[in-house]
Amino acid sequence: MIYLDTSAIVPYYVPEKLSDVVEKLLQEQKDQPIISQLVEVELFSALSRRVRMGELSQNDARRITELFENHLHEGLYRLVLLENQHYRLARDWISRFDLPLRTLDALHLAVSRINNFSLVTADEKLAQSATILDIDILLLTSDLNFS
Repeated sequence: MIYLDTSAIVPYYVPEKLSDVVEKLLQEQKDQPIISQLVEVELFSALSRRVRMGELSQNDARRITELFENHLHEGLYRLVLLENQHYRLARDWISRFDLPLRTLDALHLAVSRINNFSLVTADEKLAQSATILDIDILLLTSDLNFS
């Protein structure tokens, strides 16, 4: 089962260079892709940032949030709730002091590890940390093929 972090979700809703790759990945999935509450919050944050920077209109951002919420309600994604064990593991990894982990990235990794999900990300630094922590990953790149 695959767990999509925010960098894998944003291109599905906002046109960018990885949009086609993410769309193809989601179309080819047999199992329901998994996201966490973090993805929901971070997606809305990314949209808000793009609105503030003038890259996206407020109306487009509202349409995207409605589409995303419809996808959640229709079951396109399985939503995983964050639990104390996710926060503890993220804290433990951050306190190693040898990984370039940001708080939310550590939480994405903890969700993947504890639930035994393969992490799908476009974030190279996150992918590097996942590799060090022995978490199965798929790093999205524009030349990725799913044949």
